[in-house]
Amino acid sequence: MSITALAKLSHTAAIILQTIDQGGRYGFDIMDQTGLPSGTVYPALRRMEAEGLISSHWESEKKAIAEQRPPRKYYRITRSGSQVLEYSQRRYPLLARLLTKPHNRATNEANRRSDEDSDS
Repeated sequence: MSITALAKLSHTAAIILQTIDQGGRYGFDIMDQTGLPSGTVYPALRRMEAEGLISSHWESEKKAIAEQRPPRKYYRITRSGSQVLEYSQRRYPLLARLLTKPHNRATNEANRRSDEDSDS
């Protein structure tokens, strides 16, 4: 991502990136953790995926059926997204303190492993 693109990073995108990095893995989870409405979250997710900041995959239909709900689309931060997140935390210093939840930091690795297992 170019310096110009970094300069255009919105506060909302920074919040969503941080939430994904801390374990907010699907749309409703991101909405729940941030308090942002679906009309903000989903367009931002599409933009960030198109820009290469995040990637996504659908969970298996079998798992969704077993849990009696529609399949979820899971999001992961990319290497570029991690760099942008680091930049955004410098740009919005209060952001890191407001959204960093101890339970999210502790479970982030477990969530990522769970995502990897669901890909299998």
